[in-house]
Amino acid sequence: MFYAYMVKNLTVLDKIALVLVIIGGLNWGLVGFFQWNLVEFIFGFSATGAFLAQLVYLLVGVAAIYVAVVMMKFARR
Repeated sequence: MFYAYMVKNLTVLDKIALVLVIIGGLNWGLVGFFQWNLVEFIFGFSATGAFLAQLVYLLVGVAAIYVAVVMMKFARR
């Protein structure tokens, strides 16, 4: 019941943040199990690629904080 309520009330920003957190978690799982970084593979090791990879990491970190705050909001209900 709580899950249906929560999913029904997610905003577009909530969903984007959740997707970013899942992508970040999967990337860290790949790094932990296989020493293979998907973000670096996608963006490469050039200066531009390094900047884009750093931007992805920043967005995933901000999304994780956002999702933690949203989850606390839902937990109070």
